[in-house]
Amino acid sequence: MSILKGLGYLTIMTPRNLWYMRSNFFFGSRCWMTRFSAEVLSKSIPFRFFGVKYDDTDIEPLENEELLNNLLTIGVDVHMAKKRQPGVFHRVGTNEQGLKMFLMSKGASKKVVASIISRYPRAITRKIESLSERWDLWRRIMTSDTEIVNVLERSPESFFRSNDNQNLENNIEFLYSVGLSHELLRRLLTNAPRTFSNSLHLNKQMIELLQKVSVSLGHNDPEDFVRKIIFKNPFILIQSTKRVKANIEFLQSTFNLNNEKLLILICGPAAEILDLSNDYVKKNYINIKEKLFSLGCTEEEVLKFVLSYPDLIFLGEKKFSDKIDYLIGESISISQIMENPRILDSSINTLKNRIKELVNAGYDLRTSKLTLLSLSQKRFKAKLKKLNTV
Repeated sequence: MSILKGLGYLTIMTPRNLWYMRSNFFFGSRCWMTRFSAEVLSKSIPFRFFGVKYDDTDIEPLENEELLNNLLTIGVDVHMAKKRQPGVFHRVGTNEQGLKMFLMSKGASKKVVASIISRYPRAITRKIESLSERWDLWRRIMTSDTEIVNVLERSPESFFRSNDNQNLENNIEFLYSVGLSHELLRRLLTNAPRTFSNSLHLNKQMIELLQKVSVSLGHNDPEDFVRKIIFKNPFILIQSTKRVKANIEFLQSTFNLNNEKLLILICGPAAEILDLSNDYVKKNYINIKEKLFSLGCTEEEVLKFVLSYPDLIFLGEKKFSDKIDYLIGESISISQIMENPRILDSSINTLKNRIKELVNAGYDLRTSKLTLLSLSQKRFKAKLKKLNTV
């Protein structure tokens, strides 16, 4: 009896004979067991003790060749798309041509359509009716189709990840209801479109946390507080409440601020760091403190320095240390740096080029203001031109 027939025969054996068979299988001769195992393994035959089941789901589906050709015709980077969402290439009933026509009717170029599908291929699985409804909801906020196309080009997943249009509509209505203006919603959709893909529950949680923080710090207008925070940091709604709460507590305890000063800080210069990882915030602050301590600064000076420009906390250990070391190597004192923290926003290459140009123009960095190093490129060039004509 062949092995396949023998295994198939197991399915119709009586319980008594089945027990006998099982007993022989597990407790029978060692020779028979070895011979049986070797034959099964050598043929790599899939089996179950109670029968053989052949099922197409055990075989990886073939790629949809027609879909592949269509995407190549559109100009899609198939290699990128396969790396991002390989499952799409085994789908049937996709709508790549319909999606192309839909996006182009809204003003997207062929190049933009190809880029969107390359980076988020699941977009071709969405129904045009659903996309059209979603587009109309976005247009309640955005002033033109072009603005939406620009967001999709930058962040295609923000539009195509979800097809839950009811959730999107609920989020829009909720954000309006808590006092956010049309302009603020437009800012959110432009900069942090994932806000509108959040579940309504998550957005409510963050708004409620911000309102509670406002009340606990003595602010008499929670809606105004929420508006100020979101205007300064439109990404805050796509972060966890735990992270935001931990960062607020860190700021209050580290800098020993009273409620009034903490309110001013988190509604203003520190709003942008509220959504950072709390571990990242702590690590970078410790690095700033240790580096400045090594240069003779006091703790009071360090606190004042960071409070004057909390964005310093965005700088990782190496970037912060390298910039400080370079500036000191150019005969710029640490006290000058601490009076002008914004200069640390510039890259080392930018600092090198600007310092070289200023020195060539006769500008003495040791006795002059360093604010020129943190100007926009346009303003820096205008200032440099004046120095060269003196």
